[in-house]
Amino acid sequence: MLEQLLIFTRGGLILWTCKELGNALRGSPIDTLIRSCLLEERSGQTSYNYDAPGTSYCLKWIFNNDLGLIFVAVYQRILNLLYVDDLLLSMKEKFSEVYDPKRMSYDELDASFKQLREAAEARAEKLKMLNQVAKPMGISNRRLGQMGIARSNGGEKKMANGKDGDEKDSDSLKGNGSSSHVGMIEKSSTVVKSKENGSSEKGAFDVSKLKLKSKGGKKNDTAAVINKVVSKTEPKKITKKNRVWDDKPKEVVVELDYSKEKGEEKVEANVDENGVPNLRKSMMDKDENVSSDSESEEEEESGNNNTKKKGWFSSMFQSIAGKANLEKSDLEPALKALKDRLMTKNVAEEIAEKLCESVAASLEGKKMASFTRISSIVKTAMEEALVRILTPRRSIDILRDVHAAKEQGKPYVVVFVGVNGVGKSTNLAKVAYWLLQHDVSVMVAACDTFRSGAVEQLRTHARRLQIPIFEKGYEKDPAIVAKEAIQEATRNGSDVVLVDTAGRMQDNEPLMRALSKLIYLNSPDLVLFVGEALVGNDAVDQLSKFDQKLADLSASPSTRLIDGILLTKFDTIDDKVGAALSMVYISGAPVMFVGCGQSYTDLKKLNVKSIVRTLLK
Repeated sequence: MLEQLLIFTRGGLILWTCKELGNALRGSPIDTLIRSCLLEERSGQTSYNYDAPGTSYCLKWIFNNDLGLIFVAVYQRILNLLYVDDLLLSMKEKFSEVYDPKRMSYDELDASFKQLREAAEARAEKLKMLNQVAKPMGISNRRLGQMGIARSNGGEKKMANGKDGDEKDSDSLKGNGSSSHVGMIEKSSTVVKSKENGSSEKGAFDVSKLKLKSKGGKKNDTAAVINKVVSKTEPKKITKKNRVWDDKPKEVVVELDYSKEKGEEKVEANVDENGVPNLRKSMMDKDENVSSDSESEEEEESGNNNTKKKGWFSSMFQSIAGKANLEKSDLEPALKALKDRLMTKNVAEEIAEKLCESVAASLEGKKMASFTRISSIVKTAMEEALVRILTPRRSIDILRDVHAAKEQGKPYVVVFVGVNGVGKSTNLAKVAYWLLQHDVSVMVAACDTFRSGAVEQLRTHARRLQIPIFEKGYEKDPAIVAKEAIQEATRNGSDVVLVDTAGRMQDNEPLMRALSKLIYLNSPDLVLFVGEALVGNDAVDQLSKFDQKLADLSASPSTRLIDGILLTKFDTIDDKVGAALSMVYISGAPVMFVGCGQSYTDLKKLNVKSIVRTLLK
């Protein structure tokens, strides 16, 4: 049974809900759908599952991008309602006819909804019965649709010209009719049998019946004739042209040393001769200015590509006159180019494909303005989508949260997690250095009790930064060590406790179980995932499995997942910044820190505009 059907604008204004259903939804499935799918650019999905205490819902939706409307249907996940998609299409057509931006009430839609639902249920039942008949014959659902099984406002409709299956009806392909043709099924079955018996249709080329005569009136050999025809159709081989070397001397000599950038000074040491930290300003507190480069060259390039594909006159006429409504076929070339571009920037293929599907869903049916190109419209929509993804959904201000915890008389606890060799200890020291600049007392907890040399490495950082360290050696339970470190920080009055954990692969269940225990036992204020900026597709696997293991192995009913991301080695990837997008998209956690060097000051914020511009460059 359908639980609820809603119509609301993209701004969140509810225009109509079904009073006939009147079911009170448990939890907040609509809010979760907006927050988790629509705002996170996952609107290209076909459905969304929402779990609430005592029930679980399945949500399906459809857009009217020209009017900025969203149609959402909610039903119990255990029920397989086949008519929901058809009902949403019918409601979209009906509501688009009566929609007025100035109106706030659509009470007359209740009677129409009842009729449309009954019609959709009847069509779904007919299609289900026909599937049972056609399945033993091997006839697919698409073939059934070509035979005339679809929906219509005027009841049943026969195939064009009254012929059963000789010609395809265009309305049946779009889904605008409702009739069952038993003769078509019988005819299709006879065709299948005839093909199995080896009979050929008209127009097939039979070599045995080929009779060609030469000038003398004699028949030529069939094999020789075929070889002659094949030899004529073979393309000519393209010979490689000889390379012409330029003997003229080069006027400009390119410098081969790329270790230095123009205008960049070498960073000095962070400590003096006595080991006292030199508190220079960290890059976290510097505002990064991003130059707004002109994109006219890229637009000109995309315009030249469209001109080559569609022709100069057709593309120019379309850009001047505009198009009534954008179709998916119009968007596919531009989306394909954007997908390839994102993948070259190290974005995971799965993420790039989902992003393109979401952008297509947000643009399909939208009216195209005059003097615009489809490529520029798609690029603008993709840019807005990337900004929404990379912008944090909730504000995480560590300094503000530290002072709030200090007022409550407890330390602010940050746990650093991640795979092996990504630089957790080094970047923990960078975060500690940044906190020291803001007059925050820091203590480090050495909870990496597995890797040899981990405690000594952290001890060296603590000595250079002149901050206390809590350690218990190796082969100890890291959860107990972290708990004792927090108790020690409470007694000493430390503001922040930075917990260093052992690197572990996402598939190592014993170590993941120990990490889950540490988080459950100590309830840290922030769980920070440290990942490399050059991992590419592996970022999706790492983050998704880390979250999954933390959820599955948690002893608490309220699971604790990753809260933020710290990207390391960001200075080694040039323009391959796609890992940041993949990590944020798969986890929903923001990138809070970016490591871009080996000194304590080389820690900065993620510039969203710069990342988006680099991805689309």
